Amino acid sequence: MLLTIDSPEIGRFKQACKENDVWGVFSLMEVNDDPSKPPFNTAIINSDGEIARKLQPWVPIEPWSPGNYGMPVCDGPKGSKLAVCICHDGMFPELAREAAYKGANVYIRISGYSTQVNDQWIWTNRTNAWQNLMYTISVNLAGYDGVFYYFGEGTVCNYDGNVIQQGHRNPWEIVTAELFPRLVDKARENWALENNIFNLGCRAYVGKPGGEKENYLTWVEDLAKGEYKLPWDSSIRIRDGWKYYPDGVKLGPMPKNGTTSAKPVETISV
Repeated sequence: MLLTIDSPEIGRFKQACKENDVWGVFSLMEVNDDPSKPPFNTAIINSDGEIARKLQPWVPIEPWSPGNYGMPVCDGPKGSKLAVCICHDGMFPELAREAAYKGANVYIRISGYSTQVNDQWIWTNRTNAWQNLMYTISVNLAGYDGVFYYFGEGTVCNYDGNVIQQGHRNPWEIVTAELFPRLVDKARENWALENNIFNLGCRAYVGKPGGEKENYLTWVEDLAKGEYKLPWDSSIRIRDGWKYYPDGVKLGPMPKNGTTSAKPVETISV
C-alpha cells in the first residue's frame, strides 16, 4: 500500500497529466522519510506541483505522522494559486486561513468521509470560501464499502460562500464548474466591507488611522509559544491515540482472529 513520490504508480498519474495537458490532484500513503515512523497521508498537485502532507490526522484513529510541509501554495492554470488540504484538514478554519494568507485563491479539499459528517463537510467548504475570499473545490469518496456509505457530493463554492455546483451520491458522477481566479483577486483588492482576511490584521481603520495591528488573540499567542491549552483540558478523555497502539502502530490487514494487542476502545455515555 505504501508508496513514495517516485513510485511508478505515481509516475503514471504524472504522465497522464502531461499527455492530456490537464491538472490533477492525487493521493497516496507515503513512506515516511524515517521508515521507522508511521507514513504520511500525502497529496500531489499536478505532475510538477507542490506536495502536501495531511496536517491534522483524524484523532484518535488515524495512525499517520503529522504533516511537516505546512500549507504549500503553488501557481496553477489561468492565474490560479492552488493549495490542497486533505480530508479532516478542511475542518480547521486556521488551515484555510493559512492557505489564503500565503496567496491561494483556489482551495482544494480531497476527503473520504462517510455520511456522519455530510452536513459539516458542506458547511466548512462554504465557510472556508467566504471567510477567506477564495474558491473552494471539494471532492469526497462516494459509494458503499459494505460498512459505511460515503456521500460524494463534490462541491464547488464561490468566494462569497455560495455553492456554484454540487454533485450527488453517484460514484460515477463527474462534477464540473467554471472558475475565474482573477475575480477572487479583484474582490480581495477592492472589497472593504467583508474583506475579513484583511480586516483581521488591520482592525478599526475607520476609528483609528491605519487600524490596530497588535495581536489580541490569546490562542494565537499561546500556540506560537507551544503553550496551547484549553480551559477544559484536564477533562478531555480522548487525548492520545497511542493508547490504542501500545506496541507501536500496526499497518496493514488485521489479524485473522480479528484481535489485536491494543487495549479496548473506551466508550463514553452521554
